[in-house]
Amino acid sequence: MIFVSSASQPSRIRPVAHPATESMVILERSSGVKLRRGLGFLLGTLLVPGSAQLFAGNKAVGRLAVRIWAVVLSLLLLLGLLVLLNRGAAIGLVANGTFLRLLQPVLMVLGLGWAGLVLDSWRLAQPMRMQRSHRFGFGITALVVAVALGWTAIAAGQAVRAQGDMLSTVLAGGGSNEHNDGRLNVLLLGGDAGADRDGLRPDSITVASVDVDTGRTVLFSLPRNMEAVPLGEDSPLRPLYPGGYDCEDHSCMLNAVYTLAEAHTDLFPGEERPGVVATRQAVEAILGLKINYYAMIDLEGFSGLIDAVGGITLDIGRRVPIGGGTSKVSGYIEPGKGVQLDGYHALWFARSRHGSSDYDRMLRQKCVMSAMLNQLDPVKVLGNFKELAAAGKQIVATDVPSADVSMLIDLATKARSLPVSSVSFAPPLIYPGTPDLEKIRSTVQSTVAHSQDLDKAPDVTPEPTSASTGVAEPSGEGSSSQPATAAAGESGGGQAQPPPSGNGTPQATTDDIAAVCSVG
Repeated sequence: MIFVSSASQPSRIRPVAHPATESMVILERSSGVKLRRGLGFLLGTLLVPGSAQLFAGNKAVGRLAVRIWAVVLSLLLLLGLLVLLNRGAAIGLVANGTFLRLLQPVLMVLGLGWAGLVLDSWRLAQPMRMQRSHRFGFGITALVVAVALGWTAIAAGQAVRAQGDMLSTVLAGGGSNEHNDGRLNVLLLGGDAGADRDGLRPDSITVASVDVDTGRTVLFSLPRNMEAVPLGEDSPLRPLYPGGYDCEDHSCMLNAVYTLAEAHTDLFPGEERPGVVATRQAVEAILGLKINYYAMIDLEGFSGLIDAVGGITLDIGRRVPIGGGTSKVSGYIEPGKGVQLDGYHALWFARSRHGSSDYDRMLRQKCVMSAMLNQLDPVKVLGNFKELAAAGKQIVATDVPSADVSMLIDLATKARSLPVSSVSFAPPLIYPGTPDLEKIRSTVQSTVAHSQDLDKAPDVTPEPTSASTGVAEPSGEGSSSQPATAAAGESGGGQAQPPPSGNGTPQATTDDIAAVCSVG
């Protein structure tokens, strides 16, 4: 700086800037303004794609981008409202394989277009007029944001396409949503293809009969070791066993119908899953119910599904072994109230045989089903869709079409607010070695009628009838102040049982499986 004195005011001194220094200050300020302007363009493009172009670029491109962004936000808002107002429809939409496959190119185009707008906002900021340090930092920032958006769009599109292909394969359809006296009947099969098994066999056989208006549900469980299985008039296996599937050595059991059909695929031309078809036909003949849909899940898939929905909480009355049979017992699921189980432990709770019986396991499996029905949150399912879809790869077979997913989820949501009735065709109600088919069918009819009566007068609970009708008798309230969940004797199960004053066998029927599966 050069200081000069004023002739009029000799005592005052004022600075005079050097021209070069003043120019540098102006350039620094200009570069700082351009940096802030560029960062503003970048942030604006992230918040409202097209805003930078409207302000300083191609206004036609900017208007198009803003309109597309408005449409995307509106669709997201509508999806949010759909989740709030009709969760089943929202999940049904997300579970539609065709929709997901169509969504892939849309996501990729939108993401790559967004990335292009970011790069254009960098250009509009005139980075070459910034200081070198500002230019470098701003350029790196814009490039990282653009690459991240592009990579995310491509990855999301590929993931959505993969899930869409998987769901289109799994939810290929074939089942019927035609009501049977106002009810839908779903056959649920749990398959076990372990090393000690002769092929895959259904380890758990349950039919859920659901009222199409109210969602009130009855579960009918059949023991896998039921003999003298009727095959039905339309069963291709009937010529092999005209009098029913029965053998002198007692090897002809219900769960073996699956492997029998798989060994005679020539009798099922055009059928991809002869074993499931034959099992469904046998179950229809036993219960006298027309099956609308079936779903067969292997044990690993069951574990994955539980994990995908965040686990389940169960009341466990007695420790349940982990392992047994062909493997050593490696531990126990300890008893308690409100025990949180992940997929692995829920699987062993449902499948454990060590020191237990098939009838104990049937009830434990029902307790798991009841917990999933009551605790599964559709919003959580939507949020964990990727994990759920991955677990779905373990589904062996289902004929539920994607178009019916929304309807079934709506019914499941209604069912959560109602007690789930349960019938186990096990001793003393039914003896699997010599099943009384007429009694089974009359039990099914009376139980369904009882369930429908509850819907006609929901505030009035009909008087329970005898176990032979399929509706639970009062379970000895005078002898026990709360339901017990310990298995009979030393069976080691953790499912609900009748009070100790009974004969020690699992409770065959109940009007509220959730209440029976709880401990006080």
